[in-house]
Amino acid sequence: MTRVQRLTEVFVEVANSLTEDFGVIEFLQQLCERCVELLDVAAAGILLADPHDTLVTIAASDERTHLLELFALQHDQGPCVDCYRTGVSRIGIDLTDLQSVGDWEPFAAQARRIGFVTANAIPMRLRGRVIGTLGLFRTSPGPLAADDVLLAQALADVATVAILQQRTLDHSEAERGQLQYALTSRIVIEQAKGILAERWQVPLDDAFAAFRAYARARRIQLARLARDIAAGDFDTDRIPHPTA
Repeated sequence: MTRVQRLTEVFVEVANSLTEDFGVIEFLQQLCERCVELLDVAAAGILLADPHDTLVTIAASDERTHLLELFALQHDQGPCVDCYRTGVSRIGIDLTDLQSVGDWEPFAAQARRIGFVTANAIPMRLRGRVIGTLGLFRTSPGPLAADDVLLAQALADVATVAILQQRTLDHSEAERGQLQYALTSRIVIEQAKGILAERWQVPLDDAFAAFRAYARARRIQLARLARDIAAGDFDTDRIPHPTA
């Protein structure tokens, strides 16, 4: 299958996600995975701002990226934080170059420890307003190709519209409600992921993959299943789980 054909499939997939049963977490998690598939990057992560303009990590292609984004927020630094504040893309940042990383050397050092040497940050914006950022990380030096940058911005723009514009809600209510629901849902999903990883004695990535596969196969929203797991209302033995 050519890249153009795969791109067409992905955008159809995105369009099909925008239903009444739209789930922000599932949608953004899928977006991160598609970025890794379509772009010349090793990992992707998404930060969203809450109603108080505080950034929260909402989705990531893997656990190491999720933890790196958490590190960036805890230390209030990094390309994604800068991108959110300025609304300007940060492309091809060499994490091994002290001059390039500027005041956020701790973030760069943490990124290098887990294998990333180049970072990119794409704003998620609509009509000049930035609601979050898409972070793209590479394990090899060099900037993204111009075509990849354009595609990354297109995916970020589609995600922004999907979050802010719900067909059954007033625009302002959709923005406030969807963002707050997404941020709250992320916390519950992390709790469920931790419960499963501990119960099964497997890595967090493996626990999340099994948990998500079960939810997708049965068309259950991740947040809904996570709440049941965290509350003890769901028998986790029903989920086929990986071997430790």
